[in-house]
Amino acid sequence: MIEPAQIGLALGAGIFGGAMNALAGGGTFATLPALIALGLPANIANATSNVALLPGAAASAWAFRGELAPLGGVSIRLLAAITFVGGLAGSLLLVLTPTRAFDLIIPWLLLIAMLAIAFGPRAAAWLRAHATIGRPTLLAAQALLGIYGGYFGGGVGIMTTATYGLLAGMSPRAMFAPRTLMLAVANAAAAILFVAFGMVRWAAALPMLTGAVLGGWAGAHLGRRLPAGVARAWTLAVTAVTTIVFFVRAYG
Repeated sequence: MIEPAQIGLALGAGIFGGAMNALAGGGTFATLPALIALGLPANIANATSNVALLPGAAASAWAFRGELAPLGGVSIRLLAAITFVGGLAGSLLLVLTPTRAFDLIIPWLLLIAMLAIAFGPRAAAWLRAHATIGRPTLLAAQALLGIYGGYFGGGVGIMTTATYGLLAGMSPRAMFAPRTLMLAVANAAAAILFVAFGMVRWAAALPMLTGAVLGGWAGAHLGRRLPAGVARAWTLAVTAVTTIVFFVRAYG
């Protein structure tokens, strides 16, 4: 039975994670540590976090539905289908990963996500200036993003932003709609398997889900007033601290 204080922690982490996703991404860095602090194994915590953040992602995707258009010459439906299959594959990999192995893997996933948040946009701009990459590469990259999103998902929004900027030559504003939809599709695909395999701890997921919806709403309003640099700096600080903690936990 989950205690009131634990419900409060899950709710607060959901609010924080939802706000982070609305502002600059990286909401997993708030929800995952909280769920592990509640005693959940890392792989179960990751699955529960995915489901808790799904409604916020779906709501955002719905809000942007009128702005969807082909991306880099590829239809949105094809990209969504690739993402869905990738999300299923990634979530199945998580289901098959032993808990101890995931404990050792997750700090490296957090590090990849942190580096994507820190350097992704600049790396994409540099690559775009020095390389021309076509449609097949975009399809392959979308499949990899779907797999990563289904397996872990931390930082995948920033990775998607960098990928679309590089491979489709899109401006940050133009990629809001397709990026948000692909994140929601990968989350939804993963949630299907996580629920089917009993990996979601609903006593923690439901208050966290509620908090994520509230945090997403508040973060969207705050984002209109907060300078983008401030939101990004705060996200980087949270991700750096979380990554260090998980490395110490796994290897210390």
